[in-house]
Amino acid sequence: MTRERRIVAGLDLGSTRACAVVAEALGPERGAKILGVGVARPTGVRQGQVRDIEEATRAVAAAMRDAERMAGVEVRSVVCGVAAENVAVRHSSGMGSITGEEVTAADVARVNDIAQAVSFGHDDELLHALPQEYRVDQQGGITDPVGMTGLRLEAEVFLVGAQTAMLQNLRKAVERARYRVAEFVLEPLAAADAVLTDEERELGCALVDIGGGSTTVAVFHDRKVRHVGAVGFAGMHVTSDLVHGLGVTQADAERIKERHGVAYEPLVDPGESVDLPSTAAQGTRQAPRELVAHIIHQRLHEILDRLVREELEKCGYAERLTAGLVLTGGTAQLPGIVELARETLAVPVRLGEPSRGIAGLVDSVQAPRYAVPVGLVLRGVGEAAATAPLAGALHAERLLDSVKRWLQEFF
Repeated sequence: MTRERRIVAGLDLGSTRACAVVAEALGPERGAKILGVGVARPTGVRQGQVRDIEEATRAVAAAMRDAERMAGVEVRSVVCGVAAENVAVRHSSGMGSITGEEVTAADVARVNDIAQAVSFGHDDELLHALPQEYRVDQQGGITDPVGMTGLRLEAEVFLVGAQTAMLQNLRKAVERARYRVAEFVLEPLAAADAVLTDEERELGCALVDIGGGSTTVAVFHDRKVRHVGAVGFAGMHVTSDLVHGLGVTQADAERIKERHGVAYEPLVDPGESVDLPSTAAQGTRQAPRELVAHIIHQRLHEILDRLVREELEKCGYAERLTAGLVLTGGTAQLPGIVELARETLAVPVRLGEPSRGIAGLVDSVQAPRYAVPVGLVLRGVGEAAATAPLAGALHAERLLDSVKRWLQEFF
């Protein structure tokens, strides 16, 4: 009997581009087989919020159409990323008595529900509730308390709340493009699934996503997420600096950044130059490539040294990142970004290129900008695996109903 293919799609709707990845779910152990990738811009989104619903809809439709065409399949639903700028995070605890002689799954579910009973405000709703650890009669550091003996059970849970209006507008843009939102997932959590190793999560690392409109910092330690924060400076601000520093348009500055940009000024040969777009009145123009690198270097150094460092110090993990930093996002593709981050923050640094749990067109997504959409696909694979037994049960139930009706009709 031919196995039915389960198709999943991840959609990252960012400030500068919409990126869609379509894959076949191979199962929770085998991950996903990448089938297609699509990119579109502009997006109608700024710092995670839909500002132009029509433009956002066109971006979703264009990115998904290209991904479907490459994959040779049709997609009905997507796992959609949620930017960290528009979420509130907090640690919460729940406590309850153990009903029997030992902890049961029902006891765990009850204390988790108590911990989740926190209001983020009338404009927000709960997006994720991530158990951090459990305590049984003051014994802490427990990952799974089921089966343990005790009188009292406590749970520490990391909660993520998102703005309801923001989620509704994202959903509307996706639905107007004729797709359904299967699930919303916080983007740093998705990116972590695609690029972080178990050792990095355990030893302590920061996932720093430098996108177009914002930079996100997510801290992991002891295999748990400890902090998520965002700062409103990223690649678009680098582009704006080039506009003013070189006297070019926004579109030309973006092209110069992508073709000639370097994040670490010492890597550039002082003798190199860059041709600048010119008008009839200006004539032929050139600029030292060293100047382009200097402008980029200064802005990214500010983001890393002041804003990222501030986030790490605020959560108390600045000195506890044994595994260092993992960089993702479109701006992280600039040459020299690793050298700049190492020099600025004095920690180990590497690029986060998706490779964990994926097969198929791996080369098409092995770049920092694809960490989020690939992670969203992996989340979708887990969701598909969780619902597969239910789907099988429903199929069996319908088959039995048909047999019963046949027997009733003829006997």
